[in-house]
Amino acid sequence: MLALEIIFWISLGLIVWTHVGYPLFMGLLARLRPRPIAKAQVEPSVVLIVAAHDEEDVIGRRLENLLALDYPAEKLEIVVASDGSSDRSNEIVAEVAAREPRVHLLACERGGKTLAQNRAVRETESELLAFTDANTEWAPDALRKLVANFADEDVAYVSGELQLTASDGTNREGLYWRYELWLRSNESKTGSITAGNGAIYAVRRSDYLEGASITGHDFGLPFRMVQRGRRAVFEPQAVALEKESHDLEDEFGRKVRMVSRALRHVYSRNMLHPVPPVYALELFSHRLLRYETGIVHLVLLGTNVALVVGPTGRGLFYQIALGLQLAWLLLAAFGRLRIRIPGAGIAYYYLLVTLATLVGNYRFLRSGTPTMWEKAEGTR
Repeated sequence: MLALEIIFWISLGLIVWTHVGYPLFMGLLARLRPRPIAKAQVEPSVVLIVAAHDEEDVIGRRLENLLALDYPAEKLEIVVASDGSSDRSNEIVAEVAAREPRVHLLACERGGKTLAQNRAVRETESELLAFTDANTEWAPDALRKLVANFADEDVAYVSGELQLTASDGTNREGLYWRYELWLRSNESKTGSITAGNGAIYAVRRSDYLEGASITGHDFGLPFRMVQRGRRAVFEPQAVALEKESHDLEDEFGRKVRMVSRALRHVYSRNMLHPVPPVYALELFSHRLLRYETGIVHLVLLGTNVALVVGPTGRGLFYQIALGLQLAWLLLAAFGRLRIRIPGAGIAYYYLLVTLATLVGNYRFLRSGTPTMWEKAEGTR
């Protein structure tokens, strides 16, 4: 029984650390040991790449949004890398390109988002590479805010702030996302972030790595920048807007795909290359533990049950702990049933996100990393 108790306490400690202890630690570290970024108003040449697959409903207004950016026209090129689109996406882009010389269509065979991005990088020339999604809207000064960070020669990668607009559905992603952005801001203040966001980010061409093509850039680029002695930072003033997926079930599918893609780095030991000690703690706490949260929760619940109902059942604390876990599951069930009880929606959201890590692990171990991407319903 001692072994079960040890496993129980390790599991509980890991969950509390990744969700509470680590964020508080980073918040304190950001205050005590900040590492400022030497920003300045610079205007290097930029190619802005939009990877798109069957985006006829949004691609037109997306291009108009990017053409309205406050950045010198002669230094900005916009490339739509169409990944095997079979709807009117290519036609719409071609119509805009015919009247706007800054816009170019790059029609690619269907091969996945980052393969299309890689081709766009190879077929363009610029000092900086910026990336975005077809369903996102950038603030007019978003590109300038991103670019200002590259005045610091140590900075190789910059992620902007994606703000989610309410979908009027059951999704509670917005609450979690505000917590996540606060954590990324503190990571950036101390050195580098552990992941970016596909809606708004930029990288120096000299630092770009095609090797992230299978896993995607969000997680594949930042930690590799740090491994090369560079910085990957967060710029909260570079704002992009995007609708959150309408329902929690839609968000569940998106989270499963994200986890299954990111796990390639974890299981291939790419994350084990030397990085500074604090950043190694970031990767362990913010990435590895998050992707394995479902497994840790199962271990916690299993050992708790064994400690309570076993032949030498343990005391009151373990009974309370089990009761709290079962109460959380019940509250999540109320959230699933759309019963209006305080905290039920958040409990259900956390349960689905936790389950997504389990399903993501299963899918990765069974089928490997998916190369195609699917749009989350309700985000267009």
